[in-house]
Amino acid sequence: MKKSITFVAALFSSVSILLTGCSLPEKEVKEATEYLNDKGASEASTTDEASAEKSIVVINDLFEPTLEDPTATAEASVEEKKEEEPADDKSDDRVTIVCFGDSQLANGREDDTDIPKLLESKVPNAKVYNLAISGTTATLEQSTSDASPDNMHSTCFLGMAYCLAGKSDKNETLANYPVILDKMESVVPEEVDYYVLSYGTNDFFSNAPLDIDSYASEGDQAHALYNALSKGIDVLQSVSPDAKFILMTPFYGIYVDDAGGYIGDSYIVSNGIGTLSDYAEKVKNVAENKHLTLFDGMFQTRCNLYLDTAGAYLMDNLHLNLTGRQIVARLLAHNVNYEEGNEPYAFIEMDRITIADFDPEAVYQPDEEFMKEEYPSSWAKYIAGEFPLAQPSEEALEEYNGG
Repeated sequence: MKKSITFVAALFSSVSILLTGCSLPEKEVKEATEYLNDKGASEASTTDEASAEKSIVVINDLFEPTLEDPTATAEASVEEKKEEEPADDKSDDRVTIVCFGDSQLANGREDDTDIPKLLESKVPNAKVYNLAISGTTATLEQSTSDASPDNMHSTCFLGMAYCLAGKSDKNETLANYPVILDKMESVVPEEVDYYVLSYGTNDFFSNAPLDIDSYASEGDQAHALYNALSKGIDVLQSVSPDAKFILMTPFYGIYVDDAGGYIGDSYIVSNGIGTLSDYAEKVKNVAENKHLTLFDGMFQTRCNLYLDTAGAYLMDNLHLNLTGRQIVARLLAHNVNYEEGNEPYAFIEMDRITIADFDPEAVYQPDEEFMKEEYPSSWAKYIAGEFPLAQPSEEALEEYNGG
């Protein structure tokens, strides 16, 4: 994510903190066109501490931890990268996945432990292009007013979408990212099967508006999260009409001061516009209103990333560590494998990971009795062996065959 910065509390002594009487979260989901501010709400899936009455902590000039992105240099050797990677499999049944995002997808790229690479290993015949760049936002930088694709040279999501669609000059936009440029050159938009998008955290730290009226100017809309995400998706859909989209929310995080003291979490700390959970809600709005798949990293619907487990998932209270990335890749793979007919939809619903039980080497094994009772359609295909990556146990087969 953003470079040359520490975390929120590095300048805690110099920031302004306001305590308000607002509480988070409420159960009502905000409409896409409804503004969220420090009185906004985030929908949580639990009734624990995150759902209790809390005061919003508004901190001006929020900062994030610095993580080095190995692609963020003009000196990176594209030729060396080409030698390391196997030649593309051009078979007709190849699954092509393109990832756009920030450091949550870029981290681990140097040793092939980034989420896109881990995902590639879990989806048969997949080729994943990781175009994520640390520090990027979905929205156009506030300092730039011209949002026309001809003049846009931003690595924000909207700018990257224009580059892939051939509407902006990708050579100029990605001049400092030769590895990313090379990967983008290899993508044939018409052949993309899936786009995975991970944005919102840097938009939060950049104080980007959550949304703006659809009648606002093109430049103003490019600066708002909901509008910029929606526009970028429209651009990609125009060149990849058959592609499916998976939108990832920002991930839950916590904030500490210089002494390591707890300040607040993603439900409490506000940039004056909203909390990070509000930005997650806005990504959720985009997915709902455009009928796209949502991958939740904020509200504990798929894993128990929260205050008491953050140290096991996160390396710096914000970025996913290796374990966190492995967990996300496993869960994300279910979405793609379902669409590809490799697994039943029940796996998406049933695989809920807790950090204490997670084994990165283990292959997910469903509770077959539960699946039989609760997902009869999936069970019928599962027991018949119709899913390549989801084969029934010998015990289930014996029972099914009357053994």
